[in-house]
Formats: sequence, C-alpha cells, structure tokens
Amino acid sequence: MTTDPPHPPRPHAAPSPQDPRGGFGLRAPVPPAEDDTAAAPDTPGSEAHDHDHDGTAPAARAHDEPAAEPAAPARSGAYSAPRSDGAPAAGQHRAETAPGEARGGARPEGPARPPAAAHDTGWVPAVTEGSEALSSFVSTPPRGTALEAAGHTAEEDSVGMRIPMPVQTGPEADRLRYVGAATRRIARGLDLDEILLGLCRSAVPAFADAILVYLREPLPVGDERPSGPLRLRLRRADGGLEGPGDTPDLPVGHLPSLETPYGAAAETIGVLLDGPLAEVLRGVRPVFAESQRAADAMAELLGNPPGLLPTGRRALLAPLRGRRRVIGAAVLLRRADRPPFEADDLLVAAQLATHTALGVDKAVLYGREAYIADALQREMLPDSLPQPTGVQLASRYLPAAESARVGGDWYDAIPLPGSRVALVVGDVMGHSMTSAAIMGQLRTTVQTLAGLDLAPQEVLYHLDEQAQRLGQDRMATCVNAVYDPIAHRLVVANAGHPPPVLLHADGLAEVLRVPPGAPIGVGGVPFEAVELPAPAGATLLLYTDGLVESRSRDVWGGIELLRERLHDAATVVSPPPLEPLCDEVLEILGPGDRDDDIALLAARFAGIAPSDVAYWFLEPQAQTAGRARRLVRQALTRWGLDDQVDAAELLVSEIVTNAVRYAERPVTLRLLRTDVLRCEVGDDAPLLPRMRHAAPEEEGGRGLYLVNRMAQRWGATRLGAGKVVWFELPL
Repeated sequence: MTTDPPHPPRPHAAPSPQDPRGGFGLRAPVPPAEDDTAAAPDTPGSEAHDHDHDGTAPAARAHDEPAAEPAAPARSGAYSAPRSDGAPAAGQHRAETAPGEARGGARPEGPARPPAAAHDTGWVPAVTEGSEALSSFVSTPPRGTALEAAGHTAEEDSVGMRIPMPVQTGPEADRLRYVGAATRRIARGLDLDEILLGLCRSAVPAFADAILVYLREPLPVGDERPSGPLRLRLRRADGGLEGPGDTPDLPVGHLPSLETPYGAAAETIGVLLDGPLAEVLRGVRPVFAESQRAADAMAELLGNPPGLLPTGRRALLAPLRGRRRVIGAAVLLRRADRPPFEADDLLVAAQLATHTALGVDKAVLYGREAYIADALQREMLPDSLPQPTGVQLASRYLPAAESARVGGDWYDAIPLPGSRVALVVGDVMGHSMTSAAIMGQLRTTVQTLAGLDLAPQEVLYHLDEQAQRLGQDRMATCVNAVYDPIAHRLVVANAGHPPPVLLHADGLAEVLRVPPGAPIGVGGVPFEAVELPAPAGATLLLYTDGLVESRSRDVWGGIELLRERLHDAATVVSPPPLEPLCDEVLEILGPGDRDDDIALLAARFAGIAPSDVAYWFLEPQAQTAGRARRLVRQALTRWGLDDQVDAAELLVSEIVTNAVRYAERPVTLRLLRTDVLRCEVGDDAPLLPRMRHAAPEEEGGRGLYLVNRMAQRWGATRLGAGKVVWFELPL
C-alpha cells in the first residue's frame, strides 16, 4: 500500500461533535507532537489530536485494534431528555474517563460495555413485518477488507481497501434509515391497494400504533380537474390503540377496518369548503392535533367518533398531495404507553405522505392505462364466436403478463358460403399498443379477404401484401383453415405459424403436416395449401407459440406436450367437452411459462350428413323457376317439413327468377337441413342484389322485400366467380 509524501505539520481543526472518531478516511501520517505525554484539553473532539508513541492517530489505529464503541452524536432538543435510569442520555459526552483507562490507551480487561439503550423517541427498532426500515445499520468492515467483500465495486486506482465510513447512530440516523426503507416499500406498488398496504405496513408499528388513510372519491386521473364537492372515503386502516393485554387504564380507541366497519369513524365524509379540514388540507404540511384548528380538522375527518382517541402530539394529520392537488389524508396515532410524536416526526410524516400521494397518482394512471389496454384488446378480438352449421367452437385468450395486457395474438371464425367456416389464428410480433393496432388491421384484412371466398393461400398472399404496406418491420405469423361440413374436408394454409393439432374421436392426437411457409411481412414468397380429411367427432386446435414455447422448452417440445395432454384428456372422456378441454390445454403452462400472450381456438367437427343435403344444377331458362319449386316441394316432403313448403317455394321462386335473369351458366340450388332450413342459390353474376321499395305502379322490385319479411335470416355473398344468395327458415 502506498503512502502520501510527507508534508509540513499543520494545525488540526477539531472535528464536529457529530464526528466522535475525529477525521475519517485515509490520511497521511502526522508527525508526533513535541510532548507526547502532555494531556490534551478535555473538550469534545480533542481525542482526535492524541497520538501514541509511534505517531499513529487513534482514528487510524482503530483499524488495527478492536474498535471501541463510538460516542453517540449530539442530539437535538427533542431527543436530549435524560435517561430515567440515571445513565447519561445518548449523545452526551462523558466528563471523565473510566477508572484505569488511559486516554488513547487500551481498555482494562473485563466484560465489554453493553450497547446503548434504544432512544426514548417512540421508535420501534425491532424487525417486524413491514418495518424493515430499522433492521439494518451501516457498519465499517475491518482494515484490509477487499472492496468486493464489503459489497463495493473496486475501482481501477484502488488498492483493494475500502475507505472507512462513519457509523451513524442516534435518532436522526434512525429516521433517515426508516424513511429510506419505508419509501422503497411504498414505491414498490403498482396498484392502489398495494401502495396503501405498503404505507400501512411501513407506518405500523415502527412509526405509529394505528393509521387511517382517506382518499378522494372519485380519484382524479392525470390532469383531470375534479368536479363536484370534495369527498373523502376511508380506503384502508391498520393497527389499533388497545394496550398490551387490554389494560383498562390505557386509552382504548376504536379504529375502523375495511372488512368490519363498526362506525367509530365515518367511511365517507364531505369536506366543507370553509371548514377546518379544508384549511389543513390546503396547508399541505402535516400537523399535530394540539391546536384547536387541527383538533377540529381531525374531528371532522373522523366524523366525531365517540371513542376516546389520542389528541395532542399523539395524533398526526398528514395531507396527501399528488402532482396537481390534494387527493386525501392520513391519520397517524400513538397509544399513551408510547412516547408522543416529536417535531422532527412531522418531516417523516411529510415524506411518507408525499411518496404515498405520488404512488397513488401513479397507480391511478396505471389503472387507466390498463383499462384502455384491456378495452383495446377486447375490441380487437371477437366478442363471441359464431356457431356455424356442423361445427362447435371455443376460444381462450391470455395476455403475457399484468404489465403487458395487450399483444398481437388474435383468433377468428368467419362463416363462408356453402356452410363453410374459416378458422384463423395469428400472432403479430411484440407486446404493445402498436402490435395490437397492427393485429386489428390484419384481422380486418383477413375478414374482408375471406368474405370474398378466396382460397386460404390466396388470403395469406394478400395479407402479406397488406403487411408490407403497413411498414417494413410488420411481421406476423398466421394459419388459415377452411372447414367444409358437407364434404368433411379441411383446407389449411400456413405462414410461419405452429402447426395445428387434430384430436380424433378415438383419442389419437396428431400434429398436422402442413407446409410451414414464410411469416407475413417477408414478401415475395408464395404460400401453399393442403387438403386433409376432417372426420366427424374430431377436434382441431389452433394456437399461438405462447402456449408451447417458453424459456424452459422449445416449440417442438411444447407441441409434443400439448399432444400428450390432448391424448390424456380423450382417455378419460372421448370426445372431451370442448370448453373444459380448452382449460385442460392451458394447464400445460407452468408458473414461469407465461413469456408470451396466448390465443387458442378449438373446433369440434360435427359435419352435415349427406341425407340432410339436397343439391341441383338448373339451366338458366324461363321454366327454371317452376322446376325449382317442384324440387323444393319434393325434398321438404321427404324430410317431413310440410309446414315450410309454401314459404320455401315462394322465396326460392323469387331468388331463382332473379338469378336466371342475369346468369349465363347453370344456376345451383342447395337445401340444408340442420337446426334451420337453409336454401342457397348461386350464379355467375358478380353483382349483389339489393333490396329496394317498389312504387305502387311498378311491376317488379318486390322479390327481396318478400324474402326479408318472411325469412329468419338472409344474405348475399360474393364468390370467386359469381355470388350466392341464401335464406333460412326456422324448423
């Protein structure tokens, strides 16, 4: 270790009374005085000038010898009261040395002096739940301790030694440590309840015996200017005023609790604009209940409780002021068997109130943002899934975490012409408002393209073009599957998404082999589709990678786990109920597996039996409408639906007549019997019919008006080549 070069002697300034060990830090050796045996004046701080015969100052020698207990720093007037046991108060210097103890020399052998008693200030230094503020104190490691071992990072020019720091003791240091720990506890919270709990746990019992927290009702958000009268509502209460063992001679106050309010203090109060409470709240600073104004304010806040509550310096009222305005108040109380608050405790209460108010502002803003995120996510996803013919649907969505409630995962089920349904699941990169906005645009694009009856691979191709128009970094994955309940077939196209899993009715779960494809947004890459059988009773699961991928496993490991879980569920009940199956699938997520948001879409294929389908091709001739009426009558009679014959004949005649008028190729007519009777008429004319109100003198224009009045539902959909007009009648 290097030393500083010697320099001429210079006078030493006496350290302050708060510095009992003299100068701190590494100093150059000081030459000894001419008379080493001369006694120094017995004044505070004079021991810093005493030297041993080797010229070493006691402050430096303290690292080589066991350090004696340093004297407590000087106390303020609030902490200078003498001890009741006759011992000198902490912070007072002893006028004489102990017998047999030479100044600057070693202490005589014997038991070590016991530590100083706790300060008589009402503080509770014991480590209790929520009062970690007083659980640790600053200490200086012995000389030669490496910086890393002492918890400090070594600098380049250091020599592996820690610069000694002063040991801070006394009520001021206790307050600083308490305020630091309490504000950290309060600042940890994100929501309102957590912040108020942090305040209560920090204040009771370390600082007070009881606390009541009132907040404005309703709480203003951000820069909102509250309207209406000021009302405060009790949001949390903690602690109590009952003495140890319920001693009858101790004052007993009744504190309300949010779980069991019993009327000792008002749950909600209206603050009078010219009342004492409003005056104290406008003053912002905490006050004791020793003045008449403060006592009246306390009584107005607590609703003049009948119980005996502390007064004077045993009750403290602290306004809670946020960034813009006062948003509440906190009441801190101490029992009679505990020292009252001191003047410096007002500063502590002010710090607690300020950090709590800022935390409440933060929680309110966070709650509003969370509400906006939830509302945005709900609007981006379907409110409810359709129930098309021949398929049963169920879905789930889970956000990534509480701090990221919006994401880019989505699912959708789109009814298509011919009783088909498009099942879509996608995942936009990221977890933000931007990702959710892009997801909404892509979902709308998919709905529009699927409504045009494009093939699944064509939908992905145009979706990729749309993503490139939105920006260069708009990346997403998507899988699009179209199910035909009549043909019992499934057409799947994939764009970089995890493959679907099909659970058969016999319990076999298989991962479908579909072309992986490139993600949406890459551009210039064609997409392929594959047609697969979709037997009745089978269940198709479409999902995002958040379900199968996490820090602990890769995608394919998660897919295999999903397949096994589906197989186990089908072993118990085959086929398993769809809604419980979705919950069972989500249970494969472990406690630390929520790295991404999850979208899950399950489809149970039921199909439509061939006996419930009637299909014909009709030439576009003048006699086609009459033939269509006869075919419909025969089919409905065969199905036992005689009550619907007249209505079905009339509506089919109107729609077929309109199709024959514009079609150039054969017209298709199909009847489907499920829970409703559905009739579909298709032609090659792309122009969609529109209902209009015909004038009394007009001969035509009333066909769709009749369809609209008599059918349960009806509509018209464009196809790749032509259109389909359909209607449904109840059975």
